Amino acid sequence: MMHSTFPNRQMAGRPKQGRNAPPGIDGRLEQYFTDVATRCPYEMPHKAIYHQAVFGSLTDSAVGLFFENGYRRNGNCMYSMRCSRCSACVPIRLNPEIFRPNRNQRRVWKKNGDISVGLAPVTMSDENLDLLERFLFARFPDSRADAESYYSGFFITSMTKCFEIRYRSEDNRLLGVAVVDCSDQWMNAVYFFFDPEQDWRSPGTLNILYLLDFCRRHGIANLYLGYWINGLKGMHYKTDFRPHEILIDSRWQKVG
Repeated sequence: MMHSTFPNRQMAGRPKQGRNAPPGIDGRLEQYFTDVATRCPYEMPHKAIYHQAVFGSLTDSAVGLFFENGYRRNGNCMYSMRCSRCSACVPIRLNPEIFRPNRNQRRVWKKNGDISVGLAPVTMSDENLDLLERFLFARFPDSRADAESYYSGFFITSMTKCFEIRYRSEDNRLLGVAVVDCSDQWMNAVYFFFDPEQDWRSPGTLNILYLLDFCRRHGIANLYLGYWINGLKGMHYKTDFRPHEILIDSRWQKVG
């Protein structure tokens, strides 16, 4: 999940020269990256180091290679974690073709049979902003982040293809919005927010189940879920989806 403590996405300091680019990524891109230190958004005791660069646009294959190598996207910024004293952030992804839902996930899918789903461009509509404001207040009551800054700073991008998946009740009430990046080969789950009063529906689980179903129907090979931190309660749900893969020592390893 993204936090308001993500560092300024403007290029700070001189670009780092001479680093080895991740496998498969054009080494010329590395000259645009720089390291920025900030407070850890996950409240770990050490400084977080974001290895980041801002791009106007990238091809689907280039973005896919970044995701393949553990990078994430916020707005037009591509980043990975290079924390010198911590390696807790572990990239995690799912293969829709081999995923098998457990009993609880099947139950969540069934009890949300009344939900309708629609695709739309990323939009700062009043309806979306109101839902996101309520979600942020419920989840991060002490944060100064607001819905408009999330959309303008984190969601909206010209770097790659991005759209929203909107979940609605039978009376057309907006219950949740997933912001995703997508190509023919991969989908990246950028963010998901939902009506706090609908928590009984397990909307986070429902969203991932729908994304997996979408990927399977469209022949998309990988669904990237961002980072997973062992022991962090808010991320535990990601490893409930099995089998999954985590990136350890530059190699994706299957779990479950």
